[in-house]
Amino acid sequence: MAGHSKWANIQHRKARQDEKRQRMWTRVVREIMIAARQGGGDPAANPRLRLAIEKAKAANMPADTIKRNIDKATGNLEGVQYEEVRYEGYGIGGAAVIVDCMTDNRVRTVAEVRHVFSKHGGNLGTEGSVAFQFQHCGQIVFEPGVSEDKVMEVALEAGADDVLTQDDGSIEVLTAPTQFEAVRDALQAAGLRPAMAEVTWRPTNTVALSGEDAQRMQKLLDALEDLDDVQEVFHNAELDL
Repeated sequence: MAGHSKWANIQHRKARQDEKRQRMWTRVVREIMIAARQGGGDPAANPRLRLAIEKAKAANMPADTIKRNIDKATGNLEGVQYEEVRYEGYGIGGAAVIVDCMTDNRVRTVAEVRHVFSKHGGNLGTEGSVAFQFQHCGQIVFEPGVSEDKVMEVALEAGADDVLTQDDGSIEVLTAPTQFEAVRDALQAAGLRPAMAEVTWRPTNTVALSGEDAQRMQKLLDALEDLDDVQEVFHNAELDL
């Protein structure tokens, strides 16, 4: 993302997530179940499950709830079987949007996603239509004022791919998904607390939107995130709201 408004966009995104924290448990449960079903129920041998459990604990989910959903996913308990499905499309001004869902009914989910795109001025695209505009990576962001030299030294030593300092003073550490935990843990051990740390789809280019276009794009993103089957929404719009 370009520099001048990156930190503002991150703060805005975090605020929106906080507003919807009551729905976090549903999404975390689905992530735990998919991760456990695909990679097994042992967190020590399943990095994706480890990250899902961390999210669950951050959302104050009880340990027995976490274990129960791992057991459901691995067949030790009966439960709903979810599958992952990704939709790609275009928002306002041609902004690229990726919508990651977990569903027990693909027909319902695609109809809901298509309806939201259409209602809010976007278009649902085909598979691969926008994914090439994103990089799958670990992203660790520090707010302005954190020591750039210290972040760079620790991050690169721990295996980060790149450290970027934005125009607004925020610092962004990029890693391969497989190196994310090691780099994040090394930074935290050095006393460096990130404002955001996640494995994500990071846009390789951005579309700047302001005024009414930015507001319309935000409404589209909010409507997508409000769908029950939606886990994550990634986009390359830089919103000046």
